[in-house]
Amino acid sequence: MKNDKPAPIIVGADDGKNISMVGDTYRILITGEQTNGEFATIDMLIPPGGGPGPHAHPDIYESFYVIDGEIEVKSEAGGYTAKKGSFITIPKGGVVHSFKNQSDKMAHLLCTVVPSGLEEMFLELGTPVEANVFLPPPHLDLETLKKFKQTAEKYGQQLFPPDYLD
Repeated sequence: MKNDKPAPIIVGADDGKNISMVGDTYRILITGEQTNGEFATIDMLIPPGGGPGPHAHPDIYESFYVIDGEIEVKSEAGGYTAKKGSFITIPKGGVVHSFKNQSDKMAHLLCTVVPSGLEEMFLELGTPVEANVFLPPPHLDLETLKKFKQTAEKYGQQLFPPDYLD
């Protein structure tokens, strides 16, 4: 019997590309290339003090499930401490948001973006690393900031100053 249906995508516990991004380590589980651009899923390890600065992406839904630890989520609508078991969705529309691990323990998140594309930005800007390896955040001199901003814009992202949501 012939089956024309696509096979399930299976990612083993040690599979996926590990990327160091702003001091965090992201494992790309599913890419837009694998889902016809419909979504991407990223496993995120956020060390104490880690997390991205204020940013927005008007055309992407971004959802996080906190597997372990906790993160402080900030947006133009307010703040929330998301603990283990919490689920956060940043809707389309461009709300400025950020998250940070304010605790002294590792935070572990599962992030899904719809449509895909964010993972491509991480692959372009980040540094490949082995699993569970953390590089210090890059020095953000003017040249690095300019590169981040240009690349982010290429992928529909907007970056804001670190104190934007304070």
